[in-house]
This record gives sequence, C-alpha cells and structure tokens, in this order.
Amino acid sequence: MNAMTEPKESLIDYPSDFPIKVVGIMHDEFAQTIVEVVTVHDPEFHAGKVEMRPSSAGTYLSLTLTVRATSREQLDNLYRELSGHPMVKFVL
Repeated sequence: MNAMTEPKESLIDYPSDFPIKVVGIMHDEFAQTIVEVVTVHDPEFHAGKVEMRPSSAGTYLSLTLTVRATSREQLDNLYRELSGHPMVKFVL
C-alpha cells in the first residue's frame, strides 16, 4: 500500500480548532453551563468562542463552540460529558 491508501487513525490533525454544536431547551443558564463543561476539557476556551442561535419558535438554543482539540481522547470525553448532560438534547 502506498501512503494515499493507508488508513489514518484520525481524520483530524491535532492540535486543531474543532467546532461542536450543542442543542438544548432555551434556558437562561444553558450557554454558561455548557461553556463551563467545555472549559473542563479545553481550559483556554472562553465564551467569545460561542455562536448562539435560537430556534425559530424560541424553544431551543443551538450553540456552536470552537474548541482546541488536542487528542481523540479529549474530544471523546467532551462529547460523552455533553451528551450526558441533562440540559442537552443532542451534540453534533
């Protein structure tokens, strides 16, 4: 096999900026709570790296958070914690 056909272990080059979308029910503390969770996994993360979009009916809030991904393990742990959080409906 040549280098072009060999499977790579990861499609992401580390470290890199990596966007994660988190959707939850509209709540005054949703964004701050999610920022606190993300900061555990990316200590340099700050609220300035968050894009917020309410749903058209205002029922849900979508957050796009750009984290500094340093490893597959870091991303897996972050996705696991976000997905299991009671305020989160889904994570992309």
